[in-house]
Amino acid sequence: MSRVVEVPAQLDDRTFDQFAAGFGSWPPEEKLLIDARAAQWASPYGLIGMLTAGQALAEAKRDKPLFTVPQSDEVKRYWARAGFFHHAADLFELHGKVPRPPTTGPSDVLLDVTPVRATEDVHEVVGKISEGATRILHGELGLEIKATLRFTMALSEACQNIVEHAGTSGWVAVQAYTFRRRLGRRVVVIAVSDGGVGFRRSLESTHAKRFGERWGDGTALEAALIQGVSRFRDPGRGQGLAFIKRFLDQWKGKISIRSGTARLSIVPPWDEDVPLSEHLPYFPGAQVQIIIPAQESESR
Repeated sequence: MSRVVEVPAQLDDRTFDQFAAGFGSWPPEEKLLIDARAAQWASPYGLIGMLTAGQALAEAKRDKPLFTVPQSDEVKRYWARAGFFHHAADLFELHGKVPRPPTTGPSDVLLDVTPVRATEDVHEVVGKISEGATRILHGELGLEIKATLRFTMALSEACQNIVEHAGTSGWVAVQAYTFRRRLGRRVVVIAVSDGGVGFRRSLESTHAKRFGERWGDGTALEAALIQGVSRFRDPGRGQGLAFIKRFLDQWKGKISIRSGTARLSIVPPWDEDVPLSEHLPYFPGAQVQIIIPAQESESR
């Protein structure tokens, strides 16, 4: 008997809980069929979230899940251009015709879906994105040139978090597009995901005792993002999230982190998200989304 996990028509950070709920208890005992036939769109967060599920199932020694590809040719072409199917072929048994990726990706994809396994991968990611980041961040989003350096540092810190904390490898993707629904402006979206130990387990040995009965996924996220705690005792180590938060404060950006059964967001004035959500469907590891909006013309 297989368990069917439906991919929402629009898979992003807002609908990801629906996707996570489909797995039931983790890791599921049944063989899985991940059904993306009705998918109409997926954000970078959604694409790497699906790969994270496949990777976590493989690491839990479960059977390779079946994956039915979207029926929409346009959606399939985009997922192929973003590099999703290239990696999905290793993690899923794909059903349906998968298009060949074009030799060059679309201009709005700053970084294809990319695995992050070691510090060397982080350096490669930052190197790949530097030129495109300058063009998009300064030319389209109106950020100062010096902000592009801070952007690549923020990207580096987000990826390094996988290497230092997850206990496994992860994924990153970066894209620029127009955020019509909430903002009406161009944005750059960084998505980073892993299926590792998550924030609570990463910080448990050094910080759980201090929080007592309050300790859980939500408290761990608050400790890491709001209070800046780290599992490292060395001064200066583990301050990556604090750097990202300062960068986003300056540019009215947003960061959202989902780990285990909780999600915490630093919500800018242009968004209406809930700062903390708890008791969510469990999903392994940690999923981070960073949004940097175009600056309004009067602030340039």
